[in-house]
Amino acid sequence: MKPGANAAKSDFSIGPVWRQILSQAVPLTIAEIVQLLYNVVDRVYLGHLSASDSLALTGVGLVFPIISIVGAFTSLFGSGGAPLFAIARGAGEEEKAARLENMVFALLLGTSIVMMAAVYGFMRPILFLFGASEASWPYAADYMRIYMLGTPFTMLATGLNGFINAQGSPRVGMGTILLGAGMNLLLDPLFIFVLNMGIAGAAWATVISQAVSCLWVLRFLTGKKALFPLRVRHMRISLPLLKSILSLGIVGFIMKGTNALVQAACNSTLQVWGGELYVGVMTVVNSVRDILFLPVSGITGGAQPVMSYNYGAKKPQRVRQGIVFTTALTVGYTLISWLAVLLFPGMFMSIFTNDPETLRVGAGVLRIYFFGFFFQAFQSAGQSVFQSLGDAKHAIFFSLLRKAVIVTPLALLLPGLGFGVNGVFMS
Repeated sequence: MKPGANAAKSDFSIGPVWRQILSQAVPLTIAEIVQLLYNVVDRVYLGHLSASDSLALTGVGLVFPIISIVGAFTSLFGSGGAPLFAIARGAGEEEKAARLENMVFALLLGTSIVMMAAVYGFMRPILFLFGASEASWPYAADYMRIYMLGTPFTMLATGLNGFINAQGSPRVGMGTILLGAGMNLLLDPLFIFVLNMGIAGAAWATVISQAVSCLWVLRFLTGKKALFPLRVRHMRISLPLLKSILSLGIVGFIMKGTNALVQAACNSTLQVWGGELYVGVMTVVNSVRDILFLPVSGITGGAQPVMSYNYGAKKPQRVRQGIVFTTALTVGYTLISWLAVLLFPGMFMSIFTNDPETLRVGAGVLRIYFFGFFFQAFQSAGQSVFQSLGDAKHAIFFSLLRKAVIVTPLALLLPGLGFGVNGVFMS
C-alpha cells in the first residue's frame, strides 16, 4: 500500500511536540464543541419549552445512561483501534494499520445493530431502571425510540473519526462534526417549534445529523485522499488483532460505561430523594460539565496520535514532552473553568432552562458538583497517556477507582446519611 503525498504532513516525529499536539487538538476541540451540539442543543431548546412540557428535559436526562453505553461500545473499538493504528503507522507496519481500521469498521457496524435490537426489546424496564417514573416515561420513550435509529450512524462516525485524525487529517475530522452538528442546529428549532414535534422533533434532528456525519466519514475513508481506505478484503476479523483492540479499547469502554453507571445511580437516587425536579437539574448540571470539559477532551484527544506515533517510532523524549505539555495545559484550563462556575453558576444554568425553581436549586448544587474540578484534568491527561502507550491496565484502574469505587457508592449512600439530595452532587 502506498501512503501517498499526505504521508509527510502526518509524520508526528518531526517538529516541536507542542505544535504537533495543538495542530491536532485545535480542530479536534472545535469538532468536539460541535459534536456536543448534537445533544446540548436538544437540551437547550427542550429546557425552554412551555411549562406543560417541562418533563421533556427530564426525559432526555433519563436517556443519558443509554447514550453513554452506546458511546462505551464505540470507544471499545474506536479508541482501541485508533492508537494501535497510529503505533503501527509509526512503526511502518502499513498492512497491520489497514487491517486495524477495516476491522474496527466491521465491529462498529455489527455491534450497533445488536444494540438497537436490545434497546427496542427491553426499553421500558431499562428506562425505569435508570430512574424513569410513569410521568417521565412517555417523554423518555418518545426520544429513545427515534434516537436509537441513528445508532449505526453515530457509532461509525464517532468510532472511525479517530482514524481520520491519526492519518494526519484533523480538519477533515473536524468537518465530520461541523457538517452534522450544523444541520442539528438548524433542524432542532424547525422540528421542535415550527413543526410542533416537541421531544420527537429533537430526536429526529439528531438522527438526521448523525447520518450526514456518517456519510462524510465514509466518503473520506473510501476515497482517494485516505492514506488507508476502507476495503472489504481487510474486514475479516483477526483474533490476535481483535484481542489487541479490546485490550486497549476496554479503557474507553470502562470510562464511558462507568459514566452510564454513575448517571443511572444519580438519576435513581434523585428520583427517590428529590423527584422529577432534581433529575432535571442533574440533566442541566451534566450539560454544563459537558461544555466545560470539551477543551480537555480536545487536548488529550489531539495528544494521543502524536504520542502513539512517537512511541511506535521509538522516540521516548518526544513522548515525555507530550505528557508534560498536555498535563500543564489541561490543568490550567480547568482551574479557570472551576473559578468561573463558582462565580457565575446562575449564568451557566440559564443556558439550559428558564424555570425559576430549576435555576434556584441548580445554582446551589452546581457549586457543589464542580468543587475541585481541576483535579479531573490529572486523571484525563493520565488516562490519555496510558491509552496512547497501550497501557490499558493503569487507565482502567484509575477510571474504575473514581467512578465505580468512589462516586457511585457515595451517590447511593450519602443521601441516607443526612445529606439528602446534596449528597448525590457531593459524591
